[in-house]
Order: sequence, then C-alpha cells, then structure tokens
Amino acid sequence: MATIFLLVKPMTEQPSTLYAKLLGETAIIGWPELQPFFARGALLWVDPALDLITVAQALAEDRRDIFAAWLQAGEVEKLSETRALAFVEGNPTLWAVVVSPWVVIQERAQPQ
Repeated sequence: MATIFLLVKPMTEQPSTLYAKLLGETAIIGWPELQPFFARGALLWVDPALDLITVAQALAEDRRDIFAAWLQAGEVEKLSETRALAFVEGNPTLWAVVVSPWVVIQERAQPQ
C-alpha cells in the first residue's frame, strides 16, 4: 500500500472541482488499450460497487484512511494477473481515469 502513495502527488483543487475534473477525464476503454499499463504495474482495479470517481479523487487527494479501508476490504487493488487474464478472455468494456502514475479502472455495468 505504501508504494501507491509515495508516487502520487496530491492535487490542490477544491473537492467538488476535482471530482468534476476527474469525471470529465473518465473514458470508456477496452482491455487491449490498457494492457501496456498492466505490464508496467500501473492499473488499479475498483469494485463495481464503488464510485470510480470517488476512488480516483481519494487517490489524488492522498486520502490514505479511506483508501486503506478499500484496499483492506478488497474493493480496490492493484490489478491481479487473474483478473487481467479474465479481461483478456472476456474483453469487457471498462471505465478508466488517470491519477498519475496510476490508471484507475472499473468494469462497466452491463445493461440488465
């Protein structure tokens, strides 16, 4: 966990402004485009039950308390090889936002 925060510099914008900025920078992306980031170990996976932008904002603001709880609960994790293999096989549509040096991703909910 500590290595995540050593590389991230907190953003200084107001929270509501930062949330809006991150939301505007979020895009739909396929797994093939994310594979180079996985190879560099720069992907963070977010459980679909969480709000992707809230997680990205907490990372950008260096909110270690919140982030540590998500890590402990397994709701956020550095993308595992197992999950990456599932993405290769299933090629899901993913949401992604960059909080340098990380790319924070979440599987897009499928319509019911």
